[in-house]
Amino acid sequence: MSAANSSVLSRRLHVTRWAAKHNNLTAFVTLALVLALLPFWVTNNYHRSILVFIGFNTMLTVGLSLLMGYTGQISLGHAVFFGCGAYITGLLTTRYNWSPVLAILAAAVLTGLLAYMIGIPIFRLRGHYLAMATLGLNIIFETVVVTETKWTGGPNGLLGIPRLNIGPWVLKSELSYYYLVWAVTLAVLAVSLNIVNSRVGRALRAIHASELAASTMGVEVDTFKLKVLTLSAVYASLAGSLFAFYLQIVTPSSFSFIVSIELVVMVAVGGLSSIWGAIFGAASITLLGEALRNIMPRLVRGASAEAELLAFGAILVIIMIFMPDGLTAGIVQWLRNVRRSGQRQAERAKQSPDAVT
Repeated sequence: MSAANSSVLSRRLHVTRWAAKHNNLTAFVTLALVLALLPFWVTNNYHRSILVFIGFNTMLTVGLSLLMGYTGQISLGHAVFFGCGAYITGLLTTRYNWSPVLAILAAAVLTGLLAYMIGIPIFRLRGHYLAMATLGLNIIFETVVVTETKWTGGPNGLLGIPRLNIGPWVLKSELSYYYLVWAVTLAVLAVSLNIVNSRVGRALRAIHASELAASTMGVEVDTFKLKVLTLSAVYASLAGSLFAFYLQIVTPSSFSFIVSIELVVMVAVGGLSSIWGAIFGAASITLLGEALRNIMPRLVRGASAEAELLAFGAILVIIMIFMPDGLTAGIVQWLRNVRRSGQRQAERAKQSPDAVT
């Protein structure tokens, strides 16, 4: 390649990266403004609580998107790190009277270290073996929190978790939790966008495409996989800590392998390799779950949780058939098709002999 062609390619790459950063910044500011104004429209506490849970799921899904969508590592046990954050925070505040902020930080550090240590042996596995190992990890975690009643409260859960306070400010209302959860979520989103649009993000994509090729190009594959797992675990721990303070109780059912699978579904629906898609995936699946819980008993008398799961699964199958790349990519493609169709119609109108000149 000549020097001139290399210079032109470099300029084009620079322009493309600048455009991507500009678009991300615009979308980020728009999202922040919408989230800041949304509570003035959504005044019902039940609806605000749903928005809070969307925030929790977004934190979890963004981390899982980095791990699965960008790095290509399958995980069916992400709820383990979610539960670690919740249980560690709950234990430190109820048994040892730690301040909530210090407990959150300690839980994030301990969960990150746990993820790093787990990742060293588990990333020796590939594909389905990795998926089964992470699923087994989640089952082990469930068994431990159910049987260790002295520390976790067993099936009844860990009770007596205090309200979250930051200095003199004690969070009591749905509105205060909403703003705190989404402030943390936006911080997680900003960090993740910076990662995927940097050299690290390009290295992660290379690992996803081919670990052997990435290693040949000088990418430290094992190191990057461990770092991404640790970061996603820290995200999950933050979500778990805030979740524990929000409900003031932690139970094993909140961190079952079913929850891990639901998180994978959120990532898949939003688009595996899309940080923005993680938000839409988390929002759509959370809202869909709430809608099914409210609608199914009205449609089917005596509808059970199994009926809701069947309806939930059928809807997901339809989404994945018609939008296999995820909800975000499907909507974007649909908008592009609509715009192209409009442009073609405008061109035909101009070429028509009956067009007004």
